[in-house]
Amino acid sequence: MKILNVEQIRQLDQATITYEPIAPSQLMERASQAFVDWFTVRYDAFTPVKVFCGLGNNGGDGLAIARLLVQANYIVEVFVVRYAPRESDDFAHNHRRLKLLINPHYIENPGDMPTLRQRDVVIDAILGSGISRPAEGLVKMVIERINQAPAQVVSVDIASGLQANQPNQPGEVTIWPDHTVTFDLPKLALLLPGNARSVGEWHTVDIGLNQRFIDQAPTPYYYTTEAEARLLLRRRERFSNKGSFGHALLLVGSYGKIGAGVLAARACLRSGVGLLTVQVPACGYVVMQTAVPEAMCRPDVDERVLTGHSDVDGPSLTDYATIGVGPGMGKAPETARFLREILTNFNKPVVVDADALNLLAANKDLIGLLPENSILTPHPKEFERLTQRWQNDYDKLELLREFAQRQQVVVVLKGAHTAVALPNGEVHFNSTGNPGMSTGGTGDVLTGVLSALLAQGYDPVEAAVLGVFAHGQAGDRAAQARGQIGLTASDVIESLNWAW
Repeated sequence: MKILNVEQIRQLDQATITYEPIAPSQLMERASQAFVDWFTVRYDAFTPVKVFCGLGNNGGDGLAIARLLVQANYIVEVFVVRYAPRESDDFAHNHRRLKLLINPHYIENPGDMPTLRQRDVVIDAILGSGISRPAEGLVKMVIERINQAPAQVVSVDIASGLQANQPNQPGEVTIWPDHTVTFDLPKLALLLPGNARSVGEWHTVDIGLNQRFIDQAPTPYYYTTEAEARLLLRRRERFSNKGSFGHALLLVGSYGKIGAGVLAARACLRSGVGLLTVQVPACGYVVMQTAVPEAMCRPDVDERVLTGHSDVDGPSLTDYATIGVGPGMGKAPETARFLREILTNFNKPVVVDADALNLLAANKDLIGLLPENSILTPHPKEFERLTQRWQNDYDKLELLREFAQRQQVVVVLKGAHTAVALPNGEVHFNSTGNPGMSTGGTGDVLTGVLSALLAQGYDPVEAAVLGVFAHGQAGDRAAQARGQIGLTASDVIESLNWAW
């Protein structure tokens, strides 16, 4: 699913109006009906609804929504914020239609602001996505009063005051909604962590915008849905064998952190790898053989850290389909030398996580040795160590895109709506996952998933987008079964299910 900017969305609306064809007021009616359909599923007709409208097209949406709710027998009051002398044509059209049913109230000074109670649901339709300056004066006062009230808040399309294409500056006010209901496509602002309070839970509703325009519109930003992930998933041939699905090597663990390697290995096996070898320090040999009997284990000659040397015969490094490196491996000098050897001699994409990322950050020359199309899986602090501190989420996105393009690697920046940056400059945001996955070991699970997909021959871009989706989907299944608070990385592994 594409993520378009504000100007493209304006052009998309116009393309829909031109090529369907449909009148602008009819498109607004369609959007308002889609919002009302969403709203009435969640709030019953006994809920007191207070609709706050600006004077532009977002306010026009609010007036149409209010009219449709009145016709559905909801208890509705409408408050028009008169912050300017002019109003849009679509606002005026819906204003006339609403007045045939109820009379709106008008807010022209602070004393006109109503009292908002806990039972109320506020519908925010004051400012839309086309704003060019921060909320000021009367609008700022109304936003602040709504934020101070105990009522639930639902924003139409985007929270009032939130910039859709650029960061809000410190001190700028926005609505703090419980829900944002946007139309057809997500907006970039809804996906960025710094905007969390100005978004709440967000939802898209389909209003039938012109698909041909969407298909042709250029954008570096995408949102991965289940339908798109499903297209990437390969089916197995009847006469396949374990050799058909690759041999992966995981280089994991150090004294006290063998569990990270166990999690990565179990996830790798749950994600379809044909053969798996795990190299761990000697102290982890019995643990790995016991916890993951399906994997072959190569104990390192060193008792506590990975050095790359083993007394057990096996394929040379270059014979593996891929290597996953990092979970629990520590940052010992011997391990750093081993990582350098891997990156120098292995010319297929690798998965780099955890302590391997920290070793790259501490030895920046290693970054240039990364095999093309390797997958790096940093959390934000690890990515900052690899690059530099950023000023805001938009600055971070540019750093992410620039790093992936310059190094010709795939970077999985973990978090809510994990961002997968590709060597061609695209960024694919993920739609699965939940806060319960914010617990130790889930990143190690992701390393195992991605290593398995690479070993099976998935293109690294497809492996990253599909693997991140499936990992988050497993976390969602686990949270549904156990709740978010007690979720563990092992729960995520057991919830991996590739039978979509």
